[in-house]
Amino acid sequence: MRQPQISIVIRAYNEARFLPGLLDAIKTQSASSHETIVVDSGSIDATRDIAQKQADKLLRIQGRDFTFGYSLNVGIKAAAGRFVAIVSAHTLPLDEGWLERLVGPLEEENTAMVYGRQVGGPSSRFSEAQDMERTFGKKRKILRPPDFFANNANSAIRKDLWREHPFDESLMGLEDIEWAKHWMEKGYRVVYAPDAALYHIHEESWQQIRRRYYREAVAARWIGVKGVRQAIINPALESVRLLRDWVGYLRAGPNGLSSKMSVRHMIRDTTLFRANKCIGTMKGLLDGGIMENPSAREKIFFDRSCQAVVIRKPGEASLEAIEIPEVKPGDVLIRVAYEGVCATDIDIFDGTLGYYKDGTAQYPIVPGHEFSGQVVETGPNVDHLEPEDAVVVECIQSCGACDACRKENWIACWQRVEMGVIGRDGGYAQYVVVPGRFAHRLPPGFDLAKACLCEPLAVSLKGLKRLRRTWVERKAPRKCAVVGAGSLGHLCARVLERWGHDVTIFDTNRERLDFFKGSSINVSDRLTGLDAFEDLIEATGNPDALEVVLHQSPAGARILLLGLPYARREFSFESIVAYDKILVGSVGSAAKHFDMAIELLPQIQTDAFMQSVLPISQFKKAWEIAKAGKYLKTLLKVC
Repeated sequence: MRQPQISIVIRAYNEARFLPGLLDAIKTQSASSHETIVVDSGSIDATRDIAQKQADKLLRIQGRDFTFGYSLNVGIKAAAGRFVAIVSAHTLPLDEGWLERLVGPLEEENTAMVYGRQVGGPSSRFSEAQDMERTFGKKRKILRPPDFFANNANSAIRKDLWREHPFDESLMGLEDIEWAKHWMEKGYRVVYAPDAALYHIHEESWQQIRRRYYREAVAARWIGVKGVRQAIINPALESVRLLRDWVGYLRAGPNGLSSKMSVRHMIRDTTLFRANKCIGTMKGLLDGGIMENPSAREKIFFDRSCQAVVIRKPGEASLEAIEIPEVKPGDVLIRVAYEGVCATDIDIFDGTLGYYKDGTAQYPIVPGHEFSGQVVETGPNVDHLEPEDAVVVECIQSCGACDACRKENWIACWQRVEMGVIGRDGGYAQYVVVPGRFAHRLPPGFDLAKACLCEPLAVSLKGLKRLRRTWVERKAPRKCAVVGAGSLGHLCARVLERWGHDVTIFDTNRERLDFFKGSSINVSDRLTGLDAFEDLIEATGNPDALEVVLHQSPAGARILLLGLPYARREFSFESIVAYDKILVGSVGSAAKHFDMAIELLPQIQTDAFMQSVLPISQFKKAWEIAKAGKYLKTLLKVC
C-alpha cells in the first residue's frame, strides 16, 4: 500500500456506540489515499475492540496521562500523511466529499489549518444545535488576528507545521485555538470550510455539560483569549441565547429538533442547558489554579459512571448512574455481559432476605451474583488476567487470612462479602470492580450468556460433593431424588445424570419437568415414593417440601439441603435420629467449585436456561417473569 496523503486521527474514550459508524463513513470518502489512527485513552467499553478491527492503527494512552493536546500529539506522531485530519469519535460526515473538502485548502502554502462545519444530530440538545448553527455558519471564512478560532472536532492541519509547534499538552481544552493562534500570529491563515460538514453528537448529562464548559473556560483563560470580565457578563450572554433558543423553537415549525419536544419540554431543556453551560464557564474562568493533580485532572476529562440497578430500600429499585469504583492493586474492572436473575435478588428487593432483616447487610445495594463479563482493566499485582479476558466471578469473597479462611472454611469468614448481597455491589451494573483472585478466566469462545450458569452450577457442585462425602461405598448408580426443578435442582439432576446415577426429579410445575424430555432423568409432579431413594436433594427452600423429605425418606437416607430460605418451622428430628438419616447443609461455593463448573458446563444440556433474555432496562419485568416460574432462568443483557 502506497503512503497515504492524509492521516485521520480520532481521539476516543468509551465511543463504542459511535465509532463504528464514523469508521464506516471514512471508508466511503472520495479522498481515497488516507489512513485512520484511533488514539484510545483507556476506554472500558468495546472501543478498542472496534478500533483494532476497523482502524489502520490503534494507539493507547493511560487515562491519567490524557490531555487533548497529548492524545493528538501521540496520534500525529504516528501519522504517515502530509496532512492530518482530526475528528472526534462521536461525529459522522454528512457526505462522501467531507474529507477532500476539509483538506483541500491546505494545498495553499500559507494555510496552516482548516476547520469544517458542525451540525447537531437527531439526538442533540436543542440549545447546543442552536449554538452550532450560530458558530458554524454556511459562509466560508478566512480567519486573521485577532479572530482566533478553530475546532478539532472537525479540522485538518499540515504535519510539517505541527513538527515545529505540536499541540500544547498542558491545556485542559482549546488546544486547537492555541495552535491556530500560534500560526496566525506568524502570518498563516486558518480557513473555515462550511462544505466540509459533519454531525457532532453530544449525548451528555448535565454534569458532563458543566464539566466540558468548565475545562474549556479554564483553557481559554490560560491562553489569554478570555478572562474574568467574560465570567461577569456570561450570565447575561447565556440569558440572551436562551431567549434566542425559544424564538428559534417557535420559528422552526414542524421540522427539525423542535418537532420532537413539547413547549414545556423545550423550556425545561433549554433552561437547564444554558444554566449548566453558564455555571461551568463562569467557574472555569474564575478558577485561576492549574490542574496539577493527575487524579483531579482525570476526573475532569473522563466520566467514570455507569448505569446500574440500585435497590435503595425494600420495594424501591431503579436504573441510575453510579460511579465506577477505583481499581486498586489486586483489583480488576469487568464489563458485565450477562446477569442471571436469582430469587435472592428478588428477596433483597422485597426485603425478605434474612441478611437484611438481622442487619448483616444494608441498603443501598446493586444486586446480582450470577454474571459473566470481560476484563477491561487490571490493577497492579494482577498477573493471571489480561484485558479482553472473559471471566466469571465467585459470589462469596472471604478475606483469605483469618483462621476460618486458613482452614478453607470460607463461609465462616467474619470479613466475607457476597457480591450483590452483602457489602459489595453486584452484576446488575455495566461495570463492576472485584478482587482479581475471585475472577476466573473462561476458555476462548465460551458463550457468555451460558457462562452465567457457572455460579449456580458451582453451588450445586459444592453441595453434591458434600453429599458424596457421606457415601461409605461409592457404588454407582445410586438412586437419587431431586426435589424442586428450579435452577439449582435442574443443574443437580443434570450433574447426577452426568455422573451416571439413577435420577428422579420432583416438581409441581409441569413446564419445568418438560425440560428433561429426551434425557434419562425420570420426572414426577407428585412428591411421593421418597422411601425408594437413598440420596435426596431438597432444592426448593419450601418448608412443606422439607417436612415430606425428612419424614418419608428411608432409613439411612442422606439428605442434602440446598434450598433457601426455609421458613421458621417446628420439626421433629426423631425420624432423623431413629432412622440413621444424615442431613447435609450447603451454601455458596469456592474457587475449586468454579473451576469444576467451567470445565463441566459445556458438557451438560443447558438450552432450557437460555429461553428468556431481556435488556437490563427491563429488570423489573425480568423479576416478574422469574417469580412466575415459566422459564427456568431469566437473563439480563447488560452490555
